[in-house]
Amino acid sequence: MTAPIPRDIPDLPALPGGPVLMPSHVPASAVVAPVHHPLAAAYRLLVALMAVAGVTIDLLLGSPVHVLSYFTIQSNLLLALVFTLAARRAWTARRPLPSALTGATLLYITISGLVYHLLLTGAPTPFSMTGTAPPTGWQWISNQLLHTAVPAAALLDWLFLTAPGRLHLRQAPTWLLYPLAYLAFSLGRGELILPGTPGRYLYPFLDVGLHSYKSVLGNALLLGLAFYGLAVLMVALDHARPNPVRHRAKTGFRLQPPVG
Repeated sequence: MTAPIPRDIPDLPALPGGPVLMPSHVPASAVVAPVHHPLAAAYRLLVALMAVAGVTIDLLLGSPVHVLSYFTIQSNLLLALVFTLAARRAWTARRPLPSALTGATLLYITISGLVYHLLLTGAPTPFSMTGTAPPTGWQWISNQLLHTAVPAAALLDWLFLTAPGRLHLRQAPTWLLYPLAYLAFSLGRGELILPGTPGRYLYPFLDVGLHSYKSVLGNALLLGLAFYGLAVLMVALDHARPNPVRHRAKTGFRLQPPVG
């Protein structure tokens, strides 16, 4: 014979030292559905194709090894790759690329455009990456694509298709590592080429044959300071500009994953 089951079972005392649930911070992307951005994807893909078209023209008109040595060509190739990846993420509603990568890409392509228009267009010898001076025809079209159209399109993408506040001041020094490495590459390349060879130095302000090493390094220092100032300005503007991609989600949350 068994004892009857009592109707009221007392609560068991809590075990000492039991697990304690810690509060968790849920990101906005976990509570807001990703958003498909076909227009942003199409625009970024178009910019990437513009950069590839300009590089392809120069490769067909000049020596590929010589053309690929230019900072302008390298920065446009990097932009084409980054914008293609960003277009895919915008099309598939995925999170944007890291701001360290997109900020560096924007800085390098802006440097290419500013250096060309401020230092190279007014040079005594017309600047050309394929040896055709002054640039005409397809070479002129390539110059306008790589130094004007693509940098301007990248800035427009940053201003109107990217959420603000993603760039950080701590990223600015690391962005200068590539220009510094390019300086070492350009000077080392010049030392390996025989004096008097056309195109020994890629940019006139880095030409040790025309200027001394002291002048070239002085020019590089001034450019480096200007590039760092440009990076700091980008970060400041990124935190001061309004958000062009803010939307109200159906869940009531105001936050939404940026286009990127």
